[in-house]
Amino acid sequence: MPIPNRRGPRALSDILGELFTARGYGRLLARQELEDAWNAAVGEPLCRQTRLGEVRRGVLNVTVSHPALLEELAAFQKPELLAALRSGAPATTIHDIRFRVGAPGAASGPDEGTEGSPPARARRARPGAGRRRNRGRGPAQA
Repeated sequence: MPIPNRRGPRALSDILGELFTARGYGRLLARQELEDAWNAAVGEPLCRQTRLGEVRRGVLNVTVSHPALLEELAAFQKPELLAALRSGAPATTIHDIRFRVGAPGAASGPDEGTEGSPPARARRARPGAGRRRNRGRGPAQA
C-alpha cells in the first residue's frame, strides 16, 4: 500500500476537517445545536429556568430552577423533549434526560461556586463547651 504524499496537493475539505477536529469546533457546533434545539423544545419562559449540563453516555443532564418544574418536565414532557432533541440536534446522541434541581445560573462544578451545593458540615461542639464553669470562685460569669 503506497504511503500518501504529504507534499502534494490536498483537498481543502480534508484540511478543514483536520483543523476542526484539532480545535474542537465540531463539539462547539454540536453543543450550540443542542442548546438551540432545547430552547425551541421547552419554549421561551422555561429555557431561562433551565440549564443544560453535559451529555454522558447518551444521558443529558439538565438543571432546573425549582421542584415543580422538575416534575413537569420529567413526568409529562420528557418523551416530547427527547423527540425534539433527537430531531433538532442529530449530531448528539441522546437516550435519556436526567433532571435535577439547582440554580440555572450557577456554576455546576465542585469547585465552581457554592450555590446549589449542600452546606458544609458544621463542627459539632462538645456538650457544655462554651460555658464557663464556676469552680468555687464566686458567681458564675456568662
